[in-house]
Formats: sequence, C-alpha cells, structure tokens
Amino acid sequence: MAEMTGKFDTNKFGKIKKPELSMLQIINMSMGFLGIQMAFGLQNGNASRILANFGADVHELSWFWLVAPVTGLIVQPIIGHMGDNTWSPLGRRKPYFLMGAVLCAIGLVMLPNAASATQMMAANVLLMAVIFLAMMDASINVAMEPFRALVGDMLPKHQATIGFSVQTILIGIGAVIGSELPGWLTKLGVSNDAPKGFVADNVIYSFYIGAAVLLISILYTIITTREYSPEEFASFEGGKEIVQEKSKFSDIFKDFGNVPLQMKKLGIVQFFSWFALFTMWVFTTSALATHHFGLSPDDTHSVEFNKAGDLTGSLFGSYNLYAIFFAFALTPIAKFIGKKQTHALALTCGGLGLISMYFIKDISYLWMSMVGLGFAWASILAMPYAMLIDSIPQKKMGVYMGIFNFFIVIPQIINGLFGGPIVSSIFGKMAIDYIVVGGACMLLGAVLTMIFIKSEDETPKEIEEEIQQVHF
Repeated sequence: MAEMTGKFDTNKFGKIKKPELSMLQIINMSMGFLGIQMAFGLQNGNASRILANFGADVHELSWFWLVAPVTGLIVQPIIGHMGDNTWSPLGRRKPYFLMGAVLCAIGLVMLPNAASATQMMAANVLLMAVIFLAMMDASINVAMEPFRALVGDMLPKHQATIGFSVQTILIGIGAVIGSELPGWLTKLGVSNDAPKGFVADNVIYSFYIGAAVLLISILYTIITTREYSPEEFASFEGGKEIVQEKSKFSDIFKDFGNVPLQMKKLGIVQFFSWFALFTMWVFTTSALATHHFGLSPDDTHSVEFNKAGDLTGSLFGSYNLYAIFFAFALTPIAKFIGKKQTHALALTCGGLGLISMYFIKDISYLWMSMVGLGFAWASILAMPYAMLIDSIPQKKMGVYMGIFNFFIVIPQIINGLFGGPIVSSIFGKMAIDYIVVGGACMLLGAVLTMIFIKSEDETPKEIEEEIQQVHF
C-alpha cells in the first residue's frame, strides 16, 4: 500500500498536525467516487425508464424512487458509526468501500435483467426491480458515506475544500460516463428498442460496464491509500481523543441530540436543494417525452419514448460535465465572494436552469439549462461539506456525515410520497410543470443560504493559501 508522504509537524500549541497531501494522494483516495457516481449516473438516467419499461405508471415513479432515500436514511448513519469505530488491517473506511462495491455491482447487473429473473422465479417484475434497486441503493450508500468521512479523516481542514472539489470532479467524470453510456452504445449499433416488459440492450450493457468500473475504481483507492491508525488520530488531537474507546449502537441517538448548529442551518438549505434534484431525476424523462416529444403520458414503450430516455441520460451527462469545470472554479470564486455567496449563486443558476426547461422547446438548446445545473451540482457536492467540516469532532466524522445525509434523503422521501400524485392529479401527468416547481425550490435554497448561513471565518487570504498549499 502507498504510504503518506507528508511530514508530521507540530502547531504552536504542540499538537501534531495532519500532513498536507499532494494532489495525487487526494485523487487516489477519492478515485472510488468515480465508480460510485457512474453507478448513480446509470441509475438516475435510467431507473425511471426501466421501471416504465416494466409497466410502472408516471404517478408511481416517485414511489419506486423512495427506495434510494429510505435506504440512505437508514444505512449512512449506521455505516458512519461503524466506520468511526472500525480499525481493521484493511483500514477504517476501506472495508465498507469494498463491501458496498461488490453488492452494488451485483445490483447493477440484476436491475435491468429483472424481467428475466422474474420469469425464472415466477415473481412480479416490478417487485423484483424494486428489490434490485434497493440492493443497489443500500450498497451505494455503504460505499459512499465512508468517502465523505475519509476527507475529514485524512486532510487538514485547510485542504477540505480542495478535497471535496476533487471528489466533485471525479463524481462528474463518473456521472458523465454513466449518463452518456446508453446513448454511446446506441451510436455503436446496440439496440435501444425495448420489447414490451423488457429493457433495451443498450441499457443492459451499460449497467454491466458500470459494475466493472465500480469494482476497479474502488480497488484502486483501497490499494493506493493508507489510512491513519488510532494512535495517529490521537496524536493529532494532542493525545486527548483515543478513538478506540468502547462504543454502543445507541450512541447514534445521542449524536442526534448533539448535532452542531451549523449542520442544522445547512440542513435547511440542503432540504430544498435535494427536493429539486430528486424532482429532476425522477420526472425528466416523462417531462421530455410529453412536453418536448409530444407523446402521451401513457406511452412508455415506443421508440420515441426511449429516445426521450436517451436524451435524459445525455442531459444528465451534460450537467455533470459542466460540474467538472465548475468544481475547478469553486475555490477561486470563494476567494473573492465567500463560500456561502458562492453556494447561493450556484443554487440560483441551478433553479433558473430547471425553470428554463419549460420555455426551451427545441431539444438541441436544452444544454443551456444544464449549464446552470452543472454549477449547482458542483457546489452542492462540495460547499456544504466544506462549510460543515470545521464543526464536526474528528472522532465523530463518520456518524455526523451520515446524520447530515438526513437533510438530503428526507426531502427526497417527502417528494417521493407526494410528487407522483401531484403530477398526476394537479398537473394532468405533465411532469414538466413539476420540474418548474423543483426550480423554484432551488431558488428558495439560494435565498435561505444567504439568510441562515453565517459568513465563514476564513479570509480570502487563507483561501488563497489553501490553494497554494496543495502539492501537485
């Protein structure tokens, strides 16, 4: 395994400081996120399409999508708590990377093949699809939460923004590949025509490729990254925090009662941001099919509907591509206007991007909507965590990152319960109107960022030093 190259210096109080990591080391420790987000990109761009192929109606889609936030609500705090108290030969967080990757790869292979599995097991196809979707979501959460905590474990706080920005870049690359892959395979001659009750070949093969990339990228991080030992963590805290203390599962509930105020305020902003994102992920295919392709809401099998599905994947790939470039710009922008102002600006651009989808009728110009969403996505993945990390105790990094995920999954659960009926009964199954509602929620998140979040203590000079202190 690769060893850390940083030196263990002391600060003015005599505490040993965490060594700064080079850019290569930060990339190595975050590489698994590329595979995780490729899996997410495949799911976000194709889950609604797959479920529709299996016979789900538009008003049912958000209910099936509840699987993702519900599993995240349960899994992430538990995995965070376990990771905080795991010290194995493999490391602190890495055992969960590996376990999550293996299970998620199985889910990726099985989800688009639910119809075939149903025939062998004489089961309901939608039920089987939801079971495989739940397996994917649970295992992605097992793998994802430790990566967030790993940034807090391994990086000194002044490198936090850089660390989360690198994760955002790798997330963007993985999501672009995952989102675009079905369309790329179609151009290579793989069929995108789905027989009734089955999934198109281009989607099936994309999920196979996603499973392979996920396993390879996770293994790369495991091989190239060495985690700190309990003794090293204790030394960073002046010997005051020995992480190997005996812990109980019930400690999670105590941690809920001690949530930092900064986390609560950021959580309110996250609520509206992720409500909007969930709306986009669930309803874009139906919105494009009805609003831009002129199809009936009940058409879920035609070639035109699958073209709308391919376009959804392409658009999702676009906003993730733009997010890569915006991720490079986040720290320089924060240098001049501050972290909370940067996040508010990004959410404003994202909200306007979602709303503009209603007014842009020509699909060849929808990329413009995705530019704003790319800025918002880059910031959502990095800035809240960079603003949060200073308020989290080192020995509770995992569990608090898991608890922070509540502010991501609860809005998705609420949206999942009521989004489908709203689209069906209020908007006449015209999902584009609900996309506009999502845009308004993201704009509200921008306003709340400016109202609730205090300006960070760090000065522009310190942010500039953060950039200069990364060793390339």
